[in-house]
Amino acid sequence: MSHRSRRTSESQYEYRTMRFDRGTSRADARRALTEEAEYGRWELHRTVLYVGGERRVQLRRRIIRVQSTL
Repeated sequence: MSHRSRRTSESQYEYRTMRFDRGTSRADARRALTEEAEYGRWELHRTVLYVGGERRVQLRRRIIRVQSTL
């Protein structure tokens, strides 16, 4: 399992890609995604299953911009 994050200035979302190899069970993948959703406030954006068994899951979360009150 690996992580990669990117933030785009023109969008309102921050994206993160998680990769699961073919040896990762569905239960382990679900557990990892649930932790990201609960504690990191990520939501599922896209899932791709490749021929070799690798699964790439793209997560996103809204960028919260804090404005100065001074």
